[in-house]
Amino acid sequence: MKILYIDVNCKNSSTGKIVYDLYAQGMADGNETAVCYGRGPLVEEKNIFKFGLDWETNLHALLTRLTGLTGCWSFFSTRRLLRFLDEFRPDMIHIHELHAYFVNLEPLFQYLKERKIPVVYTLHCEFAYTGKCGHAYECERWKTGCGHCPKLREYPKTLFLDFTAHMFRQKKAQFTGLEKVIITAPSGWLADRARQSFLKGRDIRVVHNGIDTENVFHPRPVQHLKERHGLSDEKVVLAVAPGLMSAQKGGRWVVKLAEAMQGEHTKFILIGVDDLTEEFPPNVIALGRIFNQQELAEYYSLADCFVICSEKENFPTTCLEAFCCGTPVAGFAAGGTAETVPAPYGLFCEYGNMDALRDAVAHQLKKETLVREQIAQEGSMRFSKNVMYENYQRIYQELL
Repeated sequence: MKILYIDVNCKNSSTGKIVYDLYAQGMADGNETAVCYGRGPLVEEKNIFKFGLDWETNLHALLTRLTGLTGCWSFFSTRRLLRFLDEFRPDMIHIHELHAYFVNLEPLFQYLKERKIPVVYTLHCEFAYTGKCGHAYECERWKTGCGHCPKLREYPKTLFLDFTAHMFRQKKAQFTGLEKVIITAPSGWLADRARQSFLKGRDIRVVHNGIDTENVFHPRPVQHLKERHGLSDEKVVLAVAPGLMSAQKGGRWVVKLAEAMQGEHTKFILIGVDDLTEEFPPNVIALGRIFNQQELAEYYSLADCFVICSEKENFPTTCLEAFCCGTPVAGFAAGGTAETVPAPYGLFCEYGNMDALRDAVAHQLKKETLVREQIAQEGSMRFSKNVMYENYQRIYQELL
């Protein structure tokens, strides 16, 4: 079986790691797999092709800001992708993220329809069925056709013009005539949203994301991190996200929680802070992004509680990573977040309810460290990359 994966990243970011794990396990099983991706560091491995041209990606982003149109300014990058598809001749294509200024949607979907290639399309956000948004939040215009977008200046950012109704119609037309397709979503929340969109009537299923629990995300020794940060017997609360301090990722809520918990012998470690010159409360340790996955797993293992305060998430991989490192989770039940870690290992409350959040974190901090292995084992049984791989293999076999 020849399977080709398309994503914005490869081996980097949450979706890029998922795509690479599926590719690598497929190769190990004797399939011929390939990854085509648009952005990020060059990955020099067999059948992995970065088709996106960085200069064109930057131009695409600029033109989206100026014109209000996205998914249509990467002519040369898209041509490189289609040329690779012609050469590789996949039996199936598994699509992940298609936004982020690196591919033209119309020619890609036209190619799939003309060649009648079976497609698995995994939704990691709401971009597939909205005019432009990755997350529609409280807006419901995507149910009727978009237009008059209240979030023009949010990603993908547009400065002046509103073409969301036009792009909505284009996306709807792109799916028309796409015959052999199964749509998957990592969370029931996102699958239910998709069933309310123009995708209703399509075969939409839930396949949870998986992570590498054998080699990366499992409990680890952490004494060296305690020494690095001058920690003794304090409880540690961890928050991790790229652009953590943005409104979407909720870092300000975590800082507010840290302020409220000063004097309680608790340290907060924030990973993913862009501006490290910002002043934080004395019980906060602010760090930039950590790309080394082994080191990130050590921080998860160091924490007594992982906290997530995002405004909206689909099925955040960070919760899975903490879970599989044996760390209980607390946070806001926004989007599909509450589906990641079951009680009692995960405790989630209404978005913005600081009293409930503080109670959830306090409860998780009381857990004995002896249960870490038990928590990690439960996480691995649910969310290992092998479980995800087997679930997708059954879908591939069904489509073929």
